[in-house]
Amino acid sequence: MPSYRRTPAALVAALSAAAALTALTPTAAQAHGAVFDPVSRIAACYAEGPESPDSPVCKDLVADSGTQPLYDWNEVNIANADGNHRALIPDGRLCSANREKYRALDWARTDWPATAVAAGTFGFKVRVTAPHSGTMTMYVTKEGFDPTRPLKWSDLDTTPVAVHATARTATDGHYAFTGTLPARTGRHVVYMVWQRNDSPEAFYSCSDVVFGGGTAPGTRAGAPAAGAPAAEAPTEAQLADGAALSTVSHAGHGGDEAAPALSADAAGSPASPLPLALAGAGALAAFGAGSLLLTRRRGEN
Repeated sequence: MPSYRRTPAALVAALSAAAALTALTPTAAQAHGAVFDPVSRIAACYAEGPESPDSPVCKDLVADSGTQPLYDWNEVNIANADGNHRALIPDGRLCSANREKYRALDWARTDWPATAVAAGTFGFKVRVTAPHSGTMTMYVTKEGFDPTRPLKWSDLDTTPVAVHATARTATDGHYAFTGTLPARTGRHVVYMVWQRNDSPEAFYSCSDVVFGGGTAPGTRAGAPAAGAPAAEAPTEAQLADGAALSTVSHAGHGGDEAAPALSADAAGSPASPLPLALAGAGALAAFGAGSLLLTRRRGEN
């Protein structure tokens, strides 16, 4: 019958549709990191040792939130930021990216380990465990910033001190670039926004700095201020020692929910229902192809 003669063409079309749907499934996200110069809050506390930190503020962080936020030092992110940073992160939650897991990073305290800086050229350094293309934008707080009050968007100077286009590769696991710090006095915060351009995911970081510690523009000397320990970045040995205790998957966006570790080949992006939808559509297409083939065989019998 005519309908059965058209079955082979319909079968090919159905199978092709299933293959196309499978090919459209998006790949998993991969990007993580933190600012190591000036040393970010989470990096400084990790460097002290998650199990036995030295400074009062890092001890309090562990007492409040446990050690896991420090072992997951490279995951202060929003999976679907897509450039909407101010809309997604309220005032007072900039350092944590409004994630409860990292809430202690928002504490308005003057004893966070800090980096001594001076106005002028500054060499920024960001340690990344999965480089990706995007843009890192560094801001500094305005003159008159009060470090005893939670950081607000309006505290940041609207003119970035550095903008760096990140590549898909990073030398020795670092992005290094220069910027220009303006004239400031006392304690301030350097804030990073790293927005990927191959994904809506973005990363954030707060680094405490104290101006006035250098003898020339761009130089640093001594401890930043009384009561504020000098911040140190983790060594590569420290990072390697704690890697096994990290819950961050480099094949996904990460998140607050506990989840089994996934390999880069097996993991998917939990932030989007698209893979499941495509998989379901592919299964339906395959089912339809099978039904057509069965109908043809019955007709021939």
